[in-house]
Amino acid sequence: MEERQWLTEQFEQHRPHLRAVAYRMLGSVSETDDAVQEAWLRVRDQDGGTVENMRAWLTTVVGRVCLNMLRSRRTRREELSAHVPDPVVSWGEGNPEHQGLLADSVGLALLVVLEELTPAERLAFVLHDVFAVPFADIAATLDRSEAAAQQLASRARRRLRNSPEPDADLARQRRVIDAFFAASRDGDFDALLEVLDPDVQLRIDGGTLRADASLVRRGAEAVAAHTVTYSKLYPFIRPALVNGAAGAVVAPHGQVFSVMAFTVTNGKIANIDSLVDPERLARLDLNLSPIADEDADDDRSLDPRRA
Repeated sequence: MEERQWLTEQFEQHRPHLRAVAYRMLGSVSETDDAVQEAWLRVRDQDGGTVENMRAWLTTVVGRVCLNMLRSRRTRREELSAHVPDPVVSWGEGNPEHQGLLADSVGLALLVVLEELTPAERLAFVLHDVFAVPFADIAATLDRSEAAAQQLASRARRRLRNSPEPDADLARQRRVIDAFFAASRDGDFDALLEVLDPDVQLRIDGGTLRADASLVRRGAEAVAAHTVTYSKLYPFIRPALVNGAAGAVVAPHGQVFSVMAFTVTNGKIANIDSLVDPERLARLDLNLSPIADEDADDDRSLDPRRA
């Protein structure tokens, strides 16, 4: 009983780290918690007293669980025209749980690129490059040679090389996004082009319930032309932190319609990732209480100039 209690305490101590690993592997908050729980079921009856590095051991266990989940996902998930990973939304400084999930912050745009990797590439990159797990341990997890694990991580790096690097200044990000919303509200096409990177990508995930809303647009003109069609939503936009970066929640009359993540690079918007899937938004259990209900007056809320 004492051994089980000690192992339980060790696992709980490392839980925030394990959730951070699983989130980068899976890009899904609900699957992250499932993976961590499955990892506990696998280790709870093990002899933890023989483990030299508890953090490393638990990391590889969670990694193996996530690898199996990714492989299963590829065989069962019907791909939609666009997929946006689960966003992590917070207001102001956020809460400790979110901060742990986003330690060594990972933007939503990067998670989109990670999903283009094979499960083995993703595991090798995430465990080694993000969490400094030795290639020998990764090789054992993958049941491959150490050299093969190194090659997988190298391939992943090459595919991620051109991913936009977000500006570090959060205030600068917010100014650019505010300018984007103002131009969209006013239908100012030229002003939109000013804040969009020429190669900007817009990704909207409507899920199965709103599959008609799912789309991908590339290029400043295509994104600007699409964006101005949503000007009536802008009175309901509320600033938020999405995966640690400046973003927004669209919540007409307190009902979440969309979570929007932005990647701002060199003062321009390089990526817009919008989740509008009602099922997944409901699972995020967003706490809107920090937002004053400014939409109670219908006449006011329908005035786009009052966004």
